[in-house]
Amino acid sequence: MDKGLQNRQAGLSEILTKDESSLLADWLKEMSGSVRRSDLIKESELRSESALFLKLLRQGVDSGGYDIDGAAWQPMRELLAEISRSRAQQGFTPTETATFVLSFKKPLFKAIRTRFEKDADALATELWSATALLDSLGLYTIETYIKTRDAVIRRQQEEMLELSTPVVKLWDGILALPIIGTLDSARTQVVMETLLESIVKTNSKVAIIDITGVPTVDTVVAQHLLKTVTAARLMGADCIISGVRPQIAQTIVHLGINLLDVTTKATLSDAFRLALQRTGLSLGRTSNHTAQKTA
Repeated sequence: MDKGLQNRQAGLSEILTKDESSLLADWLKEMSGSVRRSDLIKESELRSESALFLKLLRQGVDSGGYDIDGAAWQPMRELLAEISRSRAQQGFTPTETATFVLSFKKPLFKAIRTRFEKDADALATELWSATALLDSLGLYTIETYIKTRDAVIRRQQEEMLELSTPVVKLWDGILALPIIGTLDSARTQVVMETLLESIVKTNSKVAIIDITGVPTVDTVVAQHLLKTVTAARLMGADCIISGVRPQIAQTIVHLGINLLDVTTKATLSDAFRLALQRTGLSLGRTSNHTAQKTA
């Protein structure tokens, strides 16, 4: 190892060891504004995280130098990953999360200046090394934060998709799947999976796909509907598409979309009546005389 690098590591390690208490106190004071967020994190928890950060920072410098990708920095990376995940879940912003690491610059730079104030070259070298190290740790923190937040967003989107595609049992053997909003590839997959699972679970023979809440039907949406109908048929269920409004019917004809093999109805009630007929049932209206006699 380069002798100059060894000296810089020794200098920083010595500062982190001898000035640990003052560094921690100055750092916590520096974080008292935007980072502490007493509404989201307790002071005792922040102090504990900060003390562990200083300990692992010293260990990393002693064992692994300034390369935070090395094995010696694994405990520090694990700590920062856990902090990033918890901050994302607690509601901290990306800036507040990154500032946990970057706010340590001021106390550390102050300690470095005090130690090397009579050696300008050493002071410049130490400050640059410390800057590069803390910047690397700060970038690692924010990258982990973003990955965690993206994972949370994806999970919430999946949950919203599942909630937005409820399968309703209208009658024994008859299911209805009301679709609200635009169909895309991801949502179509959820729709198919939800519908097929319900068909198997309830042993239904007819499934009504209601598109009253679908704003527009283009070629892509029609293809997604056809895929869902085909998948349901493969499971032994007949499909009826309801909610075909005049505007949608005109669009389908204009685009040349072939839905001749699919039964369509204008309203859900019409589709339900047809579904009952296909299962051997029918709806009838009692006469006024019969109703009064029964009353």
